[in-house]
Amino acid sequence: MTTDGQLPGPPVVPPELPPAPPTAQGSPESNRTSDGEWLRVHPASPFVRGWVALAAITFFFGRDLFERTLQGQPVFEDGFARRAPWLLGGGAVVLAVAVLGFVLTWYFTKYQVSGGYVRVNSGLIFRQHRQARLDRVQAIDIVQPLLARIFGLAELKFEVADAGESAVRLAYLKIGEARQLRATILAQASGASAGAVTGAHVDSAAGASSGSPAGPERLARPAPEAPEITVLAVPPSRLLGSLILSEQSVFIVVGGIASVVLSALTDNRAFYFYLVPAALGLAAGYWNFFNKGFNFTAAVSPDGIRLRYGLLDTQAQTLPPGRIQAVKVAQPPLWRPFGWYRMQVNAAGYGVSGNAAEGNTRTTLLPVGKLSDVMAMLSLVLPDPGTSQPELVFSAGLNGRDSDGGFVTTPRRARLMAPLAWRRNGFTATDTALLIRSGRWWRELVLVPHQRTQSLALQQGPLARRFRVADLVLHTTAGPVAPRLAQAGLDEARQLFDDQSARARLARKRQTTEQWLRQVVPAVAPTPMGALQLPGSAVSDAPVPEVPARGDGTGDARDHYQQEGQQHG
Repeated sequence: MTTDGQLPGPPVVPPELPPAPPTAQGSPESNRTSDGEWLRVHPASPFVRGWVALAAITFFFGRDLFERTLQGQPVFEDGFARRAPWLLGGGAVVLAVAVLGFVLTWYFTKYQVSGGYVRVNSGLIFRQHRQARLDRVQAIDIVQPLLARIFGLAELKFEVADAGESAVRLAYLKIGEARQLRATILAQASGASAGAVTGAHVDSAAGASSGSPAGPERLARPAPEAPEITVLAVPPSRLLGSLILSEQSVFIVVGGIASVVLSALTDNRAFYFYLVPAALGLAAGYWNFFNKGFNFTAAVSPDGIRLRYGLLDTQAQTLPPGRIQAVKVAQPPLWRPFGWYRMQVNAAGYGVSGNAAEGNTRTTLLPVGKLSDVMAMLSLVLPDPGTSQPELVFSAGLNGRDSDGGFVTTPRRARLMAPLAWRRNGFTATDTALLIRSGRWWRELVLVPHQRTQSLALQQGPLARRFRVADLVLHTTAGPVAPRLAQAGLDEARQLFDDQSARARLARKRQTTEQWLRQVVPAVAPTPMGALQLPGSAVSDAPVPEVPARGDGTGDARDHYQQEGQQHG
């Protein structure tokens, strides 16, 4: 390591993005973000957002006619002719008010990309002004509800650290404009700004984002969408199998058996009715998981990890690996015979969604996959595993016990506190991350990069003091991952507390930039054939820009990732 805290070896140069496709001067595609002017969303946006209100109005006025038709009664009762003008007039007034509201909503909804910010103004009576700094953007999602797909529209969701529900949402744009705007903003936010598209060095972009704000000229030329390589795709059959073998299925089976037994013993068939709400809830959960996980694909590009999924409502995420706070790899017991795993992450802004189901979906890095898929995704999230034997360490974290892979487990004296899992619960640390494993039946492996460690806490209850053990909690952003080392020996926990604090301070000194391009580039470095090949990946023919190899040994570590995935794929 050099005196300035950087890793040795030649500097990482950002990839040279291909030139933008030619567009006619003055065309909408070329000028949507050219001069920072305020622009309006698509005129159909209010209808796409408010179609539920229109459907409710239609149902209110047409319910009687519909019911009469179903019952075989005359559609128009006596005296209807006298009330018809009033009904038609009232319906016309309500429809006119709704249309006027839609028009005013569209007129007062504007957005602007200028001065290093994306701004959205909306509202007629209650005005809202939201903005996000481009160099603080964590991710940009493209969301297409079913009706928006019919109109060829899409919504952009800008995730900013600690923004929560106040994150910027831009709805709706044409799908082509949404993709172009996202590519342009991501190019600037990742360090490959418009200047980088024409050959400027990334340092100038980094300096502008960390120092003076970028002006409108930064977006003078729309950036092309960065090239990508498909890493994996989840087959629908595997997704369906994971649903059938999920924890929810176990609960409904146990509940069904209990209802049958109780009904037989008490001769009371009312217990069967308890299965109805449970079955409805299970069906809704199944549908939501299948709808959100269908056609799940993961790809890698200089922007970050690109995730696409959805059956009726489709979504495209771009998740920068350098801003993932923690990773969890889990394996339910019914998945073990098939070798399936699930991966979830904590990412700033994603874990504070008001919709729990949406937040859980957007923090899923892999809904279900084999070990080769897990290794492929880990090589993107943690391109430098910090050890020369990652295949040994990560396999021990997923399936090992005792001291396999260098893990330190719960001391034997405290085995009564976790009689089944004491040989599994443990930790180990590499040069770049802390690994915590737990669970005998529901196996979990949690990875926390050292530079993402925000704070630590030692916790010890009365029983833990009796056995001289303690829990170590790592505080991170909100999300599905809760890093917690349970029942570690007291001396080992104290030593880990001190060591992890020191490792976190050192890691944060090495990585202070807000931009993630330099963190992503090592993971997308091409093979000698000029294309990225990852374990279990369907390799695309799209070329990947040449990137000099790093001189810190991470290339060898990625080879170990690949070897592990190929051995268990």
